[in-house]
Order: sequence, then C-alpha cells, then structure tokens
Amino acid sequence: MTLSTEVYGALRADAAALLPDLVALRRALHAEPELGLDLPRTQAIVLDALEGLDLEVATGTSLTSVTAVLRGARPGPAVLLRGDMDALPVTEDTGEPFASRNDGVMHACGHDLHTAGLVGAARLLAARREELAGSVVLMFQPGEEGPAGALHMIEEGVLDAAGERVVAAYGLHVMSAVLPTGLVASRPGTMLAAADDFRITVKGRGGHGSMPHLAADPVPVAAEIVLALQTMVTREFDAFDPVIVTVGHLTAGTTHNVIPATAELEGSVRTFSEAVHDVAPERLRRVADGIAAAHGMTVDVDYHRGYPVLVNHAPEVDRIGEVTRAMFGDQAFLVPPQPIAGAEDFAYVLNEVPGAYFGLGAAPVGEDPATAAYNHSAQARFAEEALAVGPAVLAGLALHRLAEGA
Repeated sequence: MTLSTEVYGALRADAAALLPDLVALRRALHAEPELGLDLPRTQAIVLDALEGLDLEVATGTSLTSVTAVLRGARPGPAVLLRGDMDALPVTEDTGEPFASRNDGVMHACGHDLHTAGLVGAARLLAARREELAGSVVLMFQPGEEGPAGALHMIEEGVLDAAGERVVAAYGLHVMSAVLPTGLVASRPGTMLAAADDFRITVKGRGGHGSMPHLAADPVPVAAEIVLALQTMVTREFDAFDPVIVTVGHLTAGTTHNVIPATAELEGSVRTFSEAVHDVAPERLRRVADGIAAAHGMTVDVDYHRGYPVLVNHAPEVDRIGEVTRAMFGDQAFLVPPQPIAGAEDFAYVLNEVPGAYFGLGAAPVGEDPATAAYNHSAQARFAEEALAVGPAVLAGLALHRLAEGA
C-alpha cells in the first residue's frame, strides 16, 4: 500500500522542523560516549528524550538497552526500528566544540546520530499515532562494536516486545565518507559481510641465530602461512563469492640474533555468504596445520566466528527505495552494485525477521566524500543535516509497512 504524497511531504517537513532538537541531542550524546554493553549515561539521556511520548518503555538486564513500544490507535502488526548507541575506544581529533569529554572514547562511527535519529523517528510516529494500525518497537541497542548487543536484546525478547513477533525490522548506518549527505543506499541480498578473527601460534624451538639447524625457526613458517592464506583466498574460493583475509599483527622474538620458540599472527576473515562463512575456518586451519607440519612444527589456531552475513530482504529494500524517493526525490536512493565488507550485528535481527538495512550519507557538507575521514577514524566528522533524513525514512518505513497489514 502506497502512502499519499501529503503524508510523505508532512513527514519530510516535520523531520526538518525537529532538526535543531535532534542536533542538540546528538551533541549531548557525542560529548559523553560510552563503550560496550554498559552505557548508563547514554541510557539516561535516551530515557529523558523519550519522556512524554506515551511509550511502553523497558530497560535491559544484561545490558543497558532501551526498548520502547509505540502503540497505534488501531490494531495491527508490529515493526521494529533500531538505533545502536555505543562508541569506540578512539581518542577524538576533530576539533568539534562538542567533542568527547571521555578520554580515549569517541563516537567515531556515528552511533550518536543513530540514537538521536531513532528518537526523532519516535517523535514523528508519536505525532501520527492515530494513523498507525499496529505498533512500533524502538530498539536502542548497546554493544554493536563487538559484544553483539543485538543478540543480547533478541535473547531478552526485543522482537516480541509488542506482544507478538515483529513482521519487519529496519536499521541504518551513517557514513562520514563515500556517500554525500542525505543519500540513502541499500541493496537486496548481501549488504554487509560476516567478520571473523583468528590467532595462529606457530610452535617451534628456540636457538642461536648462527645455528638455525639446531633450532626449529617459527618465523619463516609464520611468513609462509601469511602468503599461503592469500593463495587460499584466490584458489579455493569462487572469485564471485569472495573471501578477504587480512593478517594485521605478526610478532615473534625479542632481539635480532635469537631464534624464538614461537611466532604469532592475528587477522580477520570476511565472507559474503553463509556457505563460505561455514567452511572458511576449516580451510584456514588446514593451511596453517599443513605448512607447519611440512617444517616439522605444530600450530595452535584460535578461530572466533563473529557477526554473520547481513542479508537484506528484497521487498524491504524496494520499500526503502519507494519511501526515500517519495520524500526526497528520485536521486536520493542508490542501489550499490556490490556489498560492503564491514560487518554489523543487525544481521542477527534479519536472520529472525524480514527487513533491511541501509546506509545514509553524512559526509561533512563542503568536503569531498571520496577523501573525507571515514567511520572509525579519530578525525571522522558527520553532517548533522542527515538527521533531517534518517528519522523521516525510518518513520516512513514504519507507516508504509503497517499500512500493508499483517
């Protein structure tokens, strides 16, 4: 069911009118970033911002989440909108007047905009309660940057918070580079990669650098494993269902003329389908084991499976495109030709219910998106004008899906 032009126009206008308040909220959040699953100050700010909206609000037990249910005036299904709230262990270097006051912690990934934007969507929808046939679950989530906060919230019942399983879920991520401000981007199928990490310890036998034949040198074996993993990527996996293996840390020894007993390398594995995600650990172990054995050594492989592949449901991507274009014009929505190699724990939500995830351009106005500092950078800055777009699209998605019925 398509919403009227008047509904879309009013949403866009009301979101623009909310912008000053949402900017102030975003800056308050930005100045007090917190890490992981325990965000007490962030939670308090969110609860205060939701005050007066007549929501059913609950907080988490294993994490400082906020789940708020907005009931429409008429019965119907429930949909979910998500905003993550945690920051990163980064020392801010932006020069912003509202920069982080917490040493070594920064909202370098834009989650402060996600949180403020979800509050904005809540306000837009609360003002339209009479038009809603159903409920909207607002998922304010800690712990996206590693601790799988989405999985914790699912285990605590966020998908059933309205009294029944949500029929659709939507989330967004702002981008401080690549996309110009206000551009919405999403694609059907794989949107984001799975991201795993590993540690390989090569066990040799230490000795004097002048007599390597009396030792078992793990350093060249570790180096050979690094190169063999790259060969594995190109020779054991389909180029059209790729794997990215990055060895980011390799360490061994203490000085130049001593052969160490061990060498250690750490890295990440990114995959774009669950079929490849399933087999990647075994193949990596086989390469490491085989090379070590060829040199008379052994390895310990510690492989940690991270977030799964994030797969968008095609009809929901179409809905994002329809809603975005109706509010902001045909040029406001982009279907990227390929996935992004980043990972997101919203994948756990989309493994449970239909829905979609989209990117929102927030490159600083006046800067080239191709050269602006990217998310996670200490210099990452975000265009707050995106807060006039994200909340409108999220609210529009909820209205559009609920108008469709169960």
